[in-house]
Order: sequence, then structure tokens, then C-alpha cells
Amino acid sequence: MKALLYPAWDTLEVVDMPPPEPGPGEVMVRVAACGICGSELEGFRHHSPRRPPPLVMGHEFCGTIADLGGASGTSLKIGARVVANALVPCGTCNRCRAGRPHLCAKRQIFGMNRPGAFAEYVNVPVSALLDWPANMPAEAACLAEPLGNGAHMVGLTRHLEPSTVLVIGAGPIGLLAMQAFSALTGATILAADLSPERLQAAQRCGAERVINPRTEDVVTIARELTGGEGVDVVVDAVGLALTKRQSLNAARPGGAAVWIGLTDNAMTVDSYDVTLPERTVHGTYAAKLEDMQTALDLLAAGKIEYESWIERFPITRADEAFRRMLAAEGRDIKAIIQP
Repeated sequence: MKALLYPAWDTLEVVDMPPPEPGPGEVMVRVAACGICGSELEGFRHHSPRRPPPLVMGHEFCGTIADLGGASGTSLKIGARVVANALVPCGTCNRCRAGRPHLCAKRQIFGMNRPGAFAEYVNVPVSALLDWPANMPAEAACLAEPLGNGAHMVGLTRHLEPSTVLVIGAGPIGLLAMQAFSALTGATILAADLSPERLQAAQRCGAERVINPRTEDVVTIARELTGGEGVDVVVDAVGLALTKRQSLNAARPGGAAVWIGLTDNAMTVDSYDVTLPERTVHGTYAAKLEDMQTALDLLAAGKIEYESWIERFPITRADEAFRRMLAAEGRDIKAIIQP
């Protein structure tokens, strides 16, 4: 099979390699589409120890079952259309038993500590699979995982009944998060980004006000549009130390900042900006299967705009796609590899 291999730091190669052999409880999936995630781009750029080479990355994918392997006793059939969660929990630890499988103490992530889906075939535990709805394009189905992250953020903050949400960073996660909040809460969406092309994409995805930090102050605008209070929820989909501080200062007293961006790790923060106004900071990571099912339902209902900001690449051009998304120039926002 062909695969995009990350053999060493700073290196990507499209190679031929043997198809995987499914293990116990696994099926082999022929990949129909796999999105390139910003976490993979950042991990490659910064030599992240969380994704050490050699490795086949890729965790946002859908496909068809090609081999029942170690799951022959299930109701699944060859050719069944499936969408996979990025995360494989153990199912037995305290967190899994408490209903938090995305925080599993022994979790595995495709393209991190198990082979990923930038390939023609990948092995997937049956427990990580959902049905791929009929008539849904592959490029939509593979967005269920990142959109599921957005649905998960909504679940973390739903108790605030947000009427205004600011998303900092109009990359793929930001664009999908703003649409998840809009569709599931009806909130007014503000979006901030340095790229005019990404701000235009944010407008097409329903943002009622866009902010370019090169010419406007994000926190000032958020407060001006809310009578000086600040918005109910701020999603930081960038992850810089600066944007994390902005997310706190743009949230109203009693509001929440949701951190999903992974660019900077160490940072300083004025703790009084959290304590005195009783703001909440939510870290968020991955999605539960129910979040992904919500995402699939939104996609199937036509409530998510994606066509204007995705680009499709065959597996033979996967290295080009990855490097174009690293450069992030012009309309290069989201690449989807279609083996």
C-alpha cells in the first residue's frame, strides 16, 4: 500500500509498505479520506516528542471495511462504510468507567502511538467505529472527528447558555468550533485571525463579526460588542501564550475560556484575571463517540459549511499537501488526503 511516512525529523516521503494485519478486536479499513490536523503540522514543525518518527500520521478519517480480521464475530461486514474516532480508550480504567474515555489513562491516538491513516489501509478497533451515513461525501465524513471536538466544547460550556462566542483562530478547528456553537446553541459568533482569507472563510461559516488583530484589538472589540462585559465563551484555537491571555480577558465575569490550541506550552498568566471574575478555563482534548455522532448528524443535516475551505489531494501528493498546509498561505486552510 502507499502511505505518507514521517521517517525522520523534517522529512516526509510517500512510500510503498505492506498493508497492516488486524489484531484482536480490529478490522482493516480501506481509507477513503483523511484530514491533515493542525496538531500534526505543529508536531512536525516543532519536533514534538509526542509524535516521534518513524511514524505514519493521520487521525481524522473514514473508509470501508476491507478485512474483518480479529472482529469476524461481529455484525460488521466487508464493505461497510465507517468513520473512526481518533482515540482508542482501554475501556477499563477509572476514567473510562466514569464516562470519560477521551481522558483514558492508557489511550492510544492514531498517528501518534498507533499507525495512522495517511495510508491506503489502517487497522481500527471495532469500539472506535461509527456508521458513515449514506450519501455523505468522504471529505465530509472525515471532518466528523475535528467537528466532534467542537461538539465536545459545546458540552463543556453548555451550562453557561452562551449567547456570544468568540473563536480565536479561524483554521479548521476554529471554523468547525464556531459552526458547532452556532448550530447547537444559536450563539452569535465572533472570529479573530491574522489571515484575510481565513476571516473570509469564517464569514462563510457564519461569523457575524470578524476581527483582524493586525488592525483591531481582540479584547476591546469583544467587550465593545457586549456592552463592556465580554463574551460568554472564548475558544482559543491557536494556542499561543498571547491568545490564551486574550481568551481570558475577552470572557465576561463568570464566563469561560476553552483552550484547544497547542502552539505554546509554557506561559505566564495574571491569576487575578481568573479568580476575581470567577472565569473558568477548560482544557479540551479529543471527542467522545457521542460527540462524533453529533458531528455526523450536523454534517448529514447540511448545517456545516466546509466545501469552500477544504482541498483534496491523492495519496501520491500527500507530502505536497502537508507542506502546503505548513506554509498556510492564501486559501490553504485544510487538506484532505484521499487514498
